[in-house]
This record gives sequence, structure tokens and C-alpha cells, in this order.
Amino acid sequence: MRIKFIGAAREVTGSKHLITTKEGKKILLDCGMFQGKGMETDAMNRNLGFDPAEIDHIILTHAHIDHSGLIPYMYNNGFEGSVICTNATRDLCAIMLSDSGHIQELDVKWYNKKMVKKGLPTVSPIYNDKDAEACMKLFIGVANDRRFYFNDKKSHNGINVKFTNTGHMLGSSVVNLEIKEGDKIIRLAYTGDIGRPHNRIIQPPMPFPQCDYLITESTYGDRRHQADKESEEDLLRIITETCVDKGGKLIIPSFSIGRTQEIVFVLNNLYNDGRLPKIDIFVDSPLSVNATEVFRMHTECMNEHVKEVLKYDPDPFGFNTLHYIKNVDDSKKLNDYKKPCVIISSSGMMEAGRIKHHVANNIADPNNTLLIVGYCSPTSLGARIQQPGLREISIFGEMHPINAKIEKIEAFSGHGDYSEMRAFLSCQDTAQLKKTFLVHGEYKTQQIYRDFLGKEGFSNIEIPAPGEEFELS
Repeated sequence: MRIKFIGAAREVTGSKHLITTKEGKKILLDCGMFQGKGMETDAMNRNLGFDPAEIDHIILTHAHIDHSGLIPYMYNNGFEGSVICTNATRDLCAIMLSDSGHIQELDVKWYNKKMVKKGLPTVSPIYNDKDAEACMKLFIGVANDRRFYFNDKKSHNGINVKFTNTGHMLGSSVVNLEIKEGDKIIRLAYTGDIGRPHNRIIQPPMPFPQCDYLITESTYGDRRHQADKESEEDLLRIITETCVDKGGKLIIPSFSIGRTQEIVFVLNNLYNDGRLPKIDIFVDSPLSVNATEVFRMHTECMNEHVKEVLKYDPDPFGFNTLHYIKNVDDSKKLNDYKKPCVIISSSGMMEAGRIKHHVANNIADPNNTLLIVGYCSPTSLGARIQQPGLREISIFGEMHPINAKIEKIEAFSGHGDYSEMRAFLSCQDTAQLKKTFLVHGEYKTQQIYRDFLGKEGFSNIEIPAPGEEFELS
């Protein structure tokens, strides 16, 4: 069988890896959207590199848009197979893909206004929220640690998958795939994104079955995170300095799924301990509001600490000074809110959604702080705004002076650092691995991580280029 690396190859977005079996079955591991380059990614997302109608199955590691975001587009272009994932991933995709379609409609509307003024051709969104809703009928939810067998009467060889928890976000799992070809069984494990061993909400990453071929992420393959307790104290310090000492606003760009709930959980604990300053906290993201409801539904994914908190606090994602905002008019009112506050809004890379408006309206005030809590791809607004010495930045086509303080806490990232990823991979006997593929990372970072893994006993490590194909036997 063959595997072709189409997305997240020497970069951190657009995860898509295409398996073609000896019998011609086509299985797509993740179906992610390229993000972080504005409208420049439009052509990259439309040109899949394969015919969607020929794909038999999509297997998802988790619901983040850079891993699931092109499923509605696939559906619109002839894909009629199954989308197999965990139950929590299915529930999150139901809201995330719809939100993605809505954002694309808004972005294209804004883009087309500019094109009309210039007398240039307009474009259509890749898909809309109705397309996202329609494709959900293809989803099959599977519990973790259960073997799911592909029943295909045309095939003489069996294919099965088991999901095991990665601790990256709610429902995220390793795809443990077994493909029988003749008398041989090829065991392939695809980690998706690897979480941290001490996630504040969900269960920690779990060991996964031995494989022959390993596909693993490498986002933070060149750095270490600070300790959880240090990051929580840093968050409290930044809130106090910004909102209490300077009377300003703290703006936190955050991914709606996982990161936002983790920050809210930390704030909830600070509130319960009487340490959180008495200021208003706004979660300004309809998706975050809906996602938090999904989190409440899946307590089976929660870790023991959260389960203990639930014994005395029935809602660990809510407290008196926390306000969830869905209505766009209420979001706009925050522009005129004069009191010190914290605004948590998506997206985490500041490429889309309400956060761009909050950044544009607050970046010029020296009393304010912009706090980065996750990875930002190099071309995204979130990465550009962190450039040392940068005095101004373009947002929505207008230049804004950067007077607000820029802070960063990487420990809130859902991705493990190089030592945490290595610990996660320790369940594998390196002597049995035929090949290891590094994906979902910047090329320089991947080279450093490859050298590190090599010293740790891994051999035959490949860093696939976009479109590169390998034979697996």
C-alpha cells in the first residue's frame, strides 16, 4: 500500500494523508483546511490533489479545523464515504464545521467588496453552514479503545481502526489502523496532535498499540513548556497588572475548542479560591459557548481533578463575573466598555472571527495587554504581531500602532513539547518501527526534532515534502 502526504507536510496546517491499499481502497487520514494566510489559502483548499468521489473513508484524529475543515467541501464535490471518529469529535464537528462555513461566508463577503471596488472578479465561499450541516450524516462515532471494523463486501482483506486518547483536546485520539493485505497485517499509527501529560480538563494521553509505521506531529519539537503552576500564576499576574494596576483590558486570542475552556477552568478555580480580581470576564465567541455545552456532555473525557471539582462546583466553566456572548451586537458593545476586563475570543491565530476586531480596537492603548496562549503559524496575524520591535500592523487593511503590551504563555498550548511528545511515544518499541514520519511542524523544527528522536533510538525518520509518496509493506 502507499501513503501520500498532502497537507501539514513541513508546515502546521491542512492535515491530509492519503492511504491507497493494494486493492485500491482510499483512506484519508484527516481532512484539514489550510489556515493562516488569509485568502491566499483559498486555492490551496480548493485544489485537494485527489478526487473526493474516489475516497472511501475519512478517519479523523480530532475536530480542529486544520484537521477536519474540508469535509463539507469534500461532500459537495462527490465524497459519499464514511467519516469515522470518536463520539466527542463528531459532536464538536457538528458545531465547528458550521461555524467555519459561516466565517467563510463573512470573509468572502468582505473580500468581494474589495474586489468589486477594484473591478476584479469575485469568489464564492468554499462551503457554507448548510453544507456543513448536510455532511454530518456521513459521520460515524466510535468509542475510544474499541476496534471498529470496516465491513466491505467487495474487499477480501480486512481494515479496522481503534482510537486511543492523545489528550490534545476533547475527543482527540491516535488513529491505530490495521490493514490486512494477503497474509500480512500492516499496523499504522497516526497521532494527530499530541497533548500534554497534565491537561487541566481532559484525561492525559494514553499509550497506544505497537505499530509498524508511525506518523507523528512535531509542532513544538524544538522547545520546552513552563510548568502548569507557573503559567497559572503568570495569567493571574498579567490580569492584575493590566486590569487592576493599569485599569486596562486584557485581550486573549484563543481557540474556541479546548484552549478557551482550559483558561475558563483556571479562572474558575482562581475565583473559587478568592484570588481572581473582581472584574468582568467575557468569552466572546458563539462557538466557544456551544463548545462548552459539548464539554459538559462528555464528562467521560474529563480527568480526575475535574471530576473532583464537579463534586462541589456543578459548573466548572461558569462563575458570577464570567459572561458568555453570542449576539454580535453584544460583542460590538465591548468596544465602548470602559471598565477593566478580560476578553477571550477566537480565533487563536487572530486570522478570523471577532478577535480581529477586538485587537484592532485595543492594540493602540498602552494600558491594554494582548496575551498569546497558543501556537501561531508564521504568516498569521498572531505571529506577525509578536515580531520584536514592530511598531504598527495592518488589520482589515488599516494600520494600527502597537502600544499595548504583548505577552505570551505557551504552556496553555494543547501541543506537547519535545520531551512530552517523546514520553508519549515511549510506548513504542523502536526496534519494531519500520519507519517514522514527522508531520505538522515547521521544517526547521522538524529537523531538530528528528535529530532528537534519532538520539532516542528512533531510526528511518522521514520528513515528507508536500505531495511526497511512500510505499508501505
